[in-house]
Amino acid sequence: MKNTEVRNTKIGADDAGLLSMLTAARLDERCGRADVMAARLEKLALFIKQGELNGTEAAELLCVEAQIILNEAQEIN
Repeated sequence: MKNTEVRNTKIGADDAGLLSMLTAARLDERCGRADVMAARLEKLALFIKQGELNGTEAAELLCVEAQIILNEAQEIN
């Protein structure tokens, strides 16, 4: 037998603590994603410098990386 009980949670002005926790969690997630993106960009910049890539090659590398990020985002959703 399945549990068919449906609960509705209402969030009002008196739930400021819950909203504050959710806001903090979102901010923490954004900071984490920013750290990951900064590390990826640094890695790409180093690769471009060490490989002495020209503008066209660097642009192609950035396009490949952008596609990788889009694919990862689609996997999450």
